[in-house]
Amino acid sequence: MAFSFLRILTYVLGLVGTALLLPLGVALWKDESAVVPAFLAPMLVGWGVAATFWIFAHRRPRVFDVQHAFGTVGGIWIAICLFGALPLYFSGYFASFTDAAFESVSGFTTTGASVLAAVEDLPQSVNLWRCETHWLGGLGVIALAVALIPLLGVGGFRLIKAETTGPDKAKLTSLIANTAKTLWFIYIALTAAQALLLWNAGMCAVDALAHAFSTMGTGGFSTRNASVGGFGLPAVEWICTAFMLLATVNFTLYYRLLTGRFGDVARDSELRTLVAIVLCAVACVTAVEFRSWGTFGGTLRTSAFQVASIVSTTGFMTADYLMWRPAAQVVILMLFFVGGSSGSTAGGIKVIRWTILAKQLRNEVRRILHPHEVFTLSINGCPGRGAFVPVVASFVFVYMLLVLVTTLAGAFAGLDAFTALTGALSMAGNVGPAFGSLGPTSNYGAIATPLKWFYMFAMLAGRLEIYTLLILVGRAFSFRRRT
Repeated sequence: MAFSFLRILTYVLGLVGTALLLPLGVALWKDESAVVPAFLAPMLVGWGVAATFWIFAHRRPRVFDVQHAFGTVGGIWIAICLFGALPLYFSGYFASFTDAAFESVSGFTTTGASVLAAVEDLPQSVNLWRCETHWLGGLGVIALAVALIPLLGVGGFRLIKAETTGPDKAKLTSLIANTAKTLWFIYIALTAAQALLLWNAGMCAVDALAHAFSTMGTGGFSTRNASVGGFGLPAVEWICTAFMLLATVNFTLYYRLLTGRFGDVARDSELRTLVAIVLCAVACVTAVEFRSWGTFGGTLRTSAFQVASIVSTTGFMTADYLMWRPAAQVVILMLFFVGGSSGSTAGGIKVIRWTILAKQLRNEVRRILHPHEVFTLSINGCPGRGAFVPVVASFVFVYMLLVLVTTLAGAFAGLDAFTALTGALSMAGNVGPAFGSLGPTSNYGAIATPLKWFYMFAMLAGRLEIYTLLILVGRAFSFRRRT
């Protein structure tokens, strides 16, 4: 199994190396010659190791059981985050490898928490690579590998299940490779559409592509110190708001729309709940802050943008919500617990899990009032979904345990209690900004080095939905071949 892990790892590193062609091209285009070696060297290394395994070992059989699939995915994600840190570190704009690794982990996990105080000082190519890591990690680098490399079809479904989010994971087509290709086609099309719209709205080509990467990956890295608000373009804010919400929707619903299954989309319980949460949150923030901001249009735009940014776990900013009234801040804080949809690029607990727990709560209350009746749990109009309840409850328990442990780590590192708590929610939920000294106008550069590494673990655990890393570090796991 160790050999199969190394082979897939090298193929994924080769793909990440290929992704470095884009920032390398921008560096050459913008005459940023000083950072060209920072992209070129890792790219050649990635290609070299991938080619070596492809030439000498691609015919050897591959077998993945569930345990090894989870361990493989966890190990690969750690490796690509460290590999993705190399261009950042070699660029010379990060004080230490720890800072470069933190930025890379934050990028691939689509968290968007940065150690940088002045991103505008970076070369455009480095900023583009930061944002591209969001895009690669958003839908999943292993899903990309399964789509592009046919040989990974053997055991590929187990690998994608270990990487994707949500309690219910199924194939859209009979072949998992075709499923991955379909989802990536939709992902690329939405990214291209947003980039074109942002470019037409006044952004330069590099900024438009960088922010499309960050938006569709629900990451939050920006090329401006003031994030999206630094452009001062209302049209850009509305475009980003719309695409943040589009990225928060389960991507399988787009496939169903393309295949004419409109009824399935209309009946989707998670989508209806997500729409209700967003509308209620925007209405509350707009009502609370209307008198402070003066105009209804500006208030609605800012409210919708910030609600979309937090519920999608993107973390973009057009306003400092720490300056809002307490009621509006509480609405934003509540969204930290929600997250996006399963099967989307958003992080967090996920709307479907809260939907299942809410429906189960309703059934428990009804069972108390009518003890002799039989109640079933329905999701997407289908009854008999009660088996999801213990799975969801277990996940929420482990998720909250991760938040509590991360909060404790933050407190031991010197953060005040509320900042430590919201920082933990941000890391586990892959949100990015938090409250207090880790708020939307601050950064993570000043926190202690041990806390940065612990936050990296929390970001990875949140992105891979915890169990993957638990299996990887558990004593029971081993890459040794079963006897």
